[in-house]
Order: sequence, then C-alpha cells, then structure tokens
Amino acid sequence: MNQANEPDPRLSMLEAMMTIRAYEHKLVAINAQTGAAGTCTAVGQEAAAVGVVRALEPRDRIVTNHRSAGHLLARGADAGRMMAEVLGRVDGYCKGKSGSLHISAKELGVVLTSTIVGGELSMVTGVALAQKMGMGEPGGIVATFFGDGAACEGIFHESMNLAAQWQLPILYVCENNQWQAFVRRDETMPIEHIRTWAAAHGVESVTVDGNDVEAVHVAARKAVAAIRATGRPCFLELETYRLRGHFEPDDQKYVDPAELAKWKARDPIDLTSARLVAAGVTSRGELDHIRQRVDAAIEAAAVFANGSAWPDLRELTTDVYA
Repeated sequence: MNQANEPDPRLSMLEAMMTIRAYEHKLVAINAQTGAAGTCTAVGQEAAAVGVVRALEPRDRIVTNHRSAGHLLARGADAGRMMAEVLGRVDGYCKGKSGSLHISAKELGVVLTSTIVGGELSMVTGVALAQKMGMGEPGGIVATFFGDGAACEGIFHESMNLAAQWQLPILYVCENNQWQAFVRRDETMPIEHIRTWAAAHGVESVTVDGNDVEAVHVAARKAVAAIRATGRPCFLELETYRLRGHFEPDDQKYVDPAELAKWKARDPIDLTSARLVAAGVTSRGELDHIRQRVDAAIEAAAVFANGSAWPDLRELTTDVYA
C-alpha cells in the first residue's frame, strides 16, 4: 500500500495484464469450440500495451493495429462489448461490423484499428496534425502501435519524416515481437534495433524491455512528457514476443521450440507477479483472488456477447462510406 492508502498502481497494471490475457484466451477457446472468427492475439505482449496506455490521458488519441485487444482493454474498453464485436453482434463497439481487426471506440479516443500492416502509420500523421491544428483537446497527443513488420514498410519512413518535419505530437510505439507473420524479424532487416531507423529521422528514440511493465511505463511517461513539452514526436521500441501464432488457429510449427521456451520463461505476467510478491506488494493468495475476479469478469463478458443479438440485415448498408 502507498502513503495515500490506495492500491499500488503496479498491482493495478498487473490485473490489467491478466484481464487482457484472460480475454484473449477466452476468444481462442470460443474459436476452437464453435468455429467463430479467429483473432490475431498478442498473448505475451500485455506489458507493452498496459505500460504505454496507462501513461496516456483521456485527451490523448490512439491509432492501433490488428493486435489491438490489449490496447483497447488497457484504455478501459468493456470486455463484453469487445467480445460482442468480435462475434459480430449488435452490442459490439461497431455494431458487430468490424470483427476483431477494425474496432474503433470514439468514447475512448481509439480512432481506428487498421488490419493493413503499417496502415495506422499512414493515418496517425493526419490525426496528429488535426490535434496540432486545434481540432482535438488542447495538449492532446496521439499514440500509434505497430509491429516490426510494419517498420519494414515504406510508410514507416514517410510517416516519421512528416512527423519530424511538421513537428507532430506522436508517440510511435513499435511492439517488436520478433515475428512478422510467419517470418522471423532477422530475416527481413539488417539491423538489430528498429530505433536506429527512427533516430535517422531525427526522432528521439529508445529501446525498452517490452516484457517489463514498469520499465515500459516509465519510458512511456517520459516520452509523453517530452512530446507535450516540445510538440515533437518520440519513438519507443518495446522488445517483446508473441507467444501464440500469427492468427488463430496457428500451431506455430515454424517456431523453434527452444526460442519459444526462452520467451515463455520471460512471460510479463509471471515476471511482474514474482517481483510484486518479492517486494511485499502482494501475496500469492491475493494474486489467486485477482485471477478469480478476472476470470469471472471475462466469463460474464462471454455470456453478454453470446446473448447479444445478430444485426438486422437492414444494417448491412448503414455506416458505409464510399
């Protein structure tokens, strides 16, 4: 407990990571049991999502990618509405029309989720320019999430060039999870750290252990403060790992078992749990209670989603723009 007799914020971040993990595992189970649409999970990357999003304020905006569940849940999205969206039901955030790959939630400041690799990088400069021109809340910044695969796209350099030249308030967050669909990162790029490319554009850049939620949060808070103070972009490279396949279902036969085992040993939830127990912030018994609470909430979300109605056929042509 802290001096204000409030729960330690690190424990809150751990519960958020557990919620994301439980949510994605539930969707995997639903896919296996019913054949419902699969998803691109980010199991193993929870610290990256929570550490960054918890550094943002309500006035900030998010532009994200196809592995977006963690970003949305860390932002405060309702798990039931998200699950309903993935299952194509009317109570989803986009009336069941977006699935898992295109969820947007205006009330949360999540402008869009792009399934096009690097697509969010082409959009974020426009959103940030609008913020700078006073079309958003004063002092607001834009955080964009993308992977190492997107960093190999030409739009990565175009976006960073514009952001640096126009001095746009963008927090670029590269979740370097070592895999680009079914291809290892080191087979597609000649450099070890993607921050090298970002720094070449004159953008303040740093690489952080993306499985350490505290380290991510500290780096994100520092970057956010710098963007607000200068109006210039910053770049975070979060080194993490995707513990499940590219898309569900995926047996990961293309992954070296030793590599997978190495990263499973650095599971961000396990690392944070052990650290907080060792520091006396929590106990194993309390962690069990948190897991039970999280599991119950996700089960309730699934009940809500499955109980939501299918969209009326007349909705097929609404919310469609040429």
